Amino acid sequence: MPLQQKLQVKLSHKLILTPSLQQALKMLPMTTIELADMLNQEMVENPLLDEKLDDESSSETDTQQADNETAVDESSAADDVQQTDKIGESSSESTGIENTWDEADIEYFFGEYLGDEARPTLSRDIGTLPPLENTLSATTSLADHLTWQLSSSQHTELIEEISAAIIGNLNEDGQLVASTEELCAMGPWTETDVTKALEIVQQFDPIGVAARTLQECLLLQLERLGFTGTITEKIVSEHLDLVQKRRVPELAKLLGLSLDETKQHIEVISHLDPKPGARYSSSVSEYVIPDVLVVKTEDGFVAVVNDEGLPKLKIRPEYRRLIKKGSKASLETKSYVKEKLNSAIWLLKSIDKRQATIQKVADSIVKLQAGFLENGIGELKPLVLRNVANDIEMHESTVSRVVNNKYMHTPQGVLEMKYFFNSGISNSHGESISSVTIKEKIRKIIEKENPQAPLSDAKIVTALGEEGLVLARRTIAKYREDLRIPTSTQRRVAY
Repeated sequence: MPLQQKLQVKLSHKLILTPSLQQALKMLPMTTIELADMLNQEMVENPLLDEKLDDESSSETDTQQADNETAVDESSAADDVQQTDKIGESSSESTGIENTWDEADIEYFFGEYLGDEARPTLSRDIGTLPPLENTLSATTSLADHLTWQLSSSQHTELIEEISAAIIGNLNEDGQLVASTEELCAMGPWTETDVTKALEIVQQFDPIGVAARTLQECLLLQLERLGFTGTITEKIVSEHLDLVQKRRVPELAKLLGLSLDETKQHIEVISHLDPKPGARYSSSVSEYVIPDVLVVKTEDGFVAVVNDEGLPKLKIRPEYRRLIKKGSKASLETKSYVKEKLNSAIWLLKSIDKRQATIQKVADSIVKLQAGFLENGIGELKPLVLRNVANDIEMHESTVSRVVNNKYMHTPQGVLEMKYFFNSGISNSHGESISSVTIKEKIRKIIEKENPQAPLSDAKIVTALGEEGLVLARRTIAKYREDLRIPTSTQRRVAY
């Protein structure tokens, strides 16, 4: 029987973590100082990246104009659109390099990131930064970060109690070390209530926190990234042991995939964080640079992302000339330059995405807390993560990542972005009042008390009731403890 050749076309859909997404997930929770350190390191490792200095001569601009004159026009770029899906592929696959990375593709799709001028930023000059003495801060612990998210959410008192117990039983890696049965015995609480509270905590940032196993930790992250029901999720849920033992051929056979396809799924898994709580383990103090500057204009308050201290990156044109059509550079040289160019472009895109996300969150906070910015703590409104998330149409965990360890320079001082998020209590007129405002009222009441006859929590309840605020005595006790104010008995002894 003669052999016959058949051509089969196979259509497949793949979900992968693009370089841009990987960079964005990594950069979003970074402080300005951490981001600056990362960018400086990238400039060391990537020769195509350079910093644009303010006092550089205009000769480089002339060089850019000369480069642009030699670029292929947009009509030829449009003919190569079909090649752009290969941009994220590794340059080690030399096949098709010339067609994929020709000058037309680069200029047409990434022109805003090229040239001698630094990329445009969201920031503008709005005045002087706060003094150095106002920029010292202690690193937030994992428990503090999770507790803040819990207080910035809307849950029943029972769920908050169970959630607090769960947070208290996390190790430094963010893993839950207590079983469901042990948690039930702490209340006592029902298994249903514990499970509900655990699901809530597992939705907090960092993604994967409060997982009981490595497998559960990775599955939580995949779910958040949109990989539910994919082969990647199946590998983690059913064949994680084969991944850990690096038995890729066996795994590929079980899944009915090629080695290359299997490696792509493993690549996604390798970018997940098995210890999401580890970055909160440090307790050292560090100087901070406000990530957002808030100023008052004729139209109201305006938030501007602060890029002071961040290197203004550009892509060096002399390297781009090596990959232009007609260049006499070797294939190895072109492959290296194209790989670094790919990395540089994704880095710049990720920076812009990070800054834009911070800008959205900051704009929403300024809009919702304009009264506080104008008149101070007395007009600080109740605000939870869901309010901002709904306003900017993002997930709550994204908002949490943005505000964590970030600061705003406001007319009311340099404040952590978390400061603007707090629960609220309704007064007798139906108005919602911030818990921070109530704490300030409690502090002022205690400051005015007779030192010889300190006010009890019950009397503070009465005093607030006269202002239309109806609170339970235990709530007053909780707020007083948050303010680190002793009980009335302890205050009397101190006097």
